[in-house]
Amino acid sequence: MNPAILILCVVLLLAVAALSVASRRFNIPAPMLMLIAGVAVSFVPGIPPVVLEPDAVLLLLLPPILYSSGVGMSWRGFRFNLRPILLLAIGCVVFTALAVASVVNIVFAIPWAVGLVLGAVVAPPDAVAPMAIARRLGLPRRLITILEGESLVNDATALVLFGFALSAVGGAQLTIADAALQFTAVVASELAWGIAVAAAMLRLRHLANDPRAEVLLALATPFIAFWPPHQLHASGVVACVAAGLYVSWNGRNLIRSPTRLQGYFIWDLVNWVIEALLFLLTGLQARMVVEELGTGGLTRALWAGAIVSLTVIVVRFIWVFPATYLPRLIPAIHRADPSPNWRQPFLIAFTGLRGAVSIAAALSIPITIAGGPFPERGLVLAATFIVITVTLLGQGAMLPTVIRWLGLASTGRAEAEANREEERTARLESIAAVLDTLDRAAEGGTPAPVVDTLRRHHEDRRTHLNDNAVGSTAPNPAVAADTLRITLIDAERAAIARAYTENRLTDEARRRIERELDLELARVRESLAGIGDASIR
Repeated sequence: MNPAILILCVVLLLAVAALSVASRRFNIPAPMLMLIAGVAVSFVPGIPPVVLEPDAVLLLLLPPILYSSGVGMSWRGFRFNLRPILLLAIGCVVFTALAVASVVNIVFAIPWAVGLVLGAVVAPPDAVAPMAIARRLGLPRRLITILEGESLVNDATALVLFGFALSAVGGAQLTIADAALQFTAVVASELAWGIAVAAAMLRLRHLANDPRAEVLLALATPFIAFWPPHQLHASGVVACVAAGLYVSWNGRNLIRSPTRLQGYFIWDLVNWVIEALLFLLTGLQARMVVEELGTGGLTRALWAGAIVSLTVIVVRFIWVFPATYLPRLIPAIHRADPSPNWRQPFLIAFTGLRGAVSIAAALSIPITIAGGPFPERGLVLAATFIVITVTLLGQGAMLPTVIRWLGLASTGRAEAEANREEERTARLESIAAVLDTLDRAAEGGTPAPVVDTLRRHHEDRRTHLNDNAVGSTAPNPAVAADTLRITLIDAERAAIARAYTENRLTDEARRRIERELDLELARVRESLAGIGDASIR
């Protein structure tokens, strides 16, 4: 391997680490900071251009993100919100692509097929940046589910439409009926493949019964789901998402707790690195985009980028409100899902930030097609980059203010409190079941000291949960107890460190005790997070 590539990978990873720390320190969403830093670095004299390989995004970076998003998605929430998700992920993407194609054809006399290529590239919103903001501000769960669900499916719609548009530029004749039939066939076949892959891999993981082997199989799953359809000129996105959703629903019965403990950390790290790299690499394309245009077409490209940015923002609003309220004119839909107030569809319409998949699709446009240069390739690249920058830095920066202005953060907090109360009730029911089991164990001859010790432990847990009742205005003793537990863990850790320093403890024993203390600390911090004391996290 070229040493320069290895050096570049190390530099990019170090940059991701440094910028992530800076984003937390200065309270700037990491995707925005990554994009800004990438743009700034790309124009530094003497630094060679870093060209983002489209295949690297589509084959290496995109599958884990799609799969883990599917695993993290609630299948029940996805199924309940399937109508709004599909209206956004299919309807809005197609509507946006057609609108962009029409606008650039009228304003800039760009061939309609080329305009459709640009429209397909900029049509799918990216959910990484808005989701980071939404979770931090505590949006209602349904809004997060709809936006996440849209981002899971819209890439497939856009990439399939992108393929049709490229074929049209190359001279192929495709009717709307042909395109619809091909799209339906692609979706159906990818759904079947993704579910089959997920079912087989889950079974293999269960049979392996080894946490490290299971995590390795889990890491391979998105690539096995994505690559074959992609090689057959489908998108691979639907298969990858279907695999993730299948694991989300069925994994709880087949994945063991040691595997989950390791998987949480590994997938969190993988997603963090990939998401940051995508935005950093997107920013680093700025110089290449400008050089592709040359000096003569820069002004025209800037105008095109501005007009296309305005188009994708306005068109999303035009689509979202009718798509929200018109289906509810049907009585059965209205009874099952009453109309929301205008604030929720407004936020969904506003949250149309574009991301790295758009720039990867634009970069994958061939330089030549049908024996000649691809028409307006430089302008398509520049307009795509401008749309990403405008939506991510413009709308993204305004998103927290808009959420607060709409009052959705307070709605989300009230919903979170209600959810915590339901969780507390379920936990109390589970403890009651444990205490009943202990009573039966005592009757079955289990030694009384053992039963009494375990009973006191679980009764203390019940008391702890009762002290956490939502709406209580009294000082919460559970917070004080968990804070003290952290202090006690620190004291125990210091004592173990002294024993190791004095050579009274082997390395193996020290690591084993440290792991136990780390798990206990993680449990206490999760408890505090559930209580809502963010200052201790």
